[in-house]
Amino acid sequence: MADCSTCKEKQRQAEPIPYIAFESMKATMERTIKRLWILLIILVVLLVGSNIAWIIYEAQWEVIESTEVQQEVDASNGNAYVAGIGSVYYGESEADSQTDETQG
Repeated sequence: MADCSTCKEKQRQAEPIPYIAFESMKATMERTIKRLWILLIILVVLLVGSNIAWIIYEAQWEVIESTEVQQEVDASNGNAYVAGIGSVYYGESEADSQTDETQG
């Protein structure tokens, strides 16, 4: 029967890595990290550039909003009032024009 204390000691001790393998992996990781930094810088420049491009594009347009609504209302007896936002031109109703002719 095998001694269990030697098995546990072997599991606790990590096997040493050869120096050549360590240097090779270290060089590979340094190149990868350098490439990732270059990629990060390029992406930040592209992000800033695209935002500046959108600001310039949107600045060339002038937003003008105007709404003109005309509505005719059949009001046989008196004035018809339209409630809305902004200035409203009421004009003359038929009832007003008839009273003006009879008075004048």
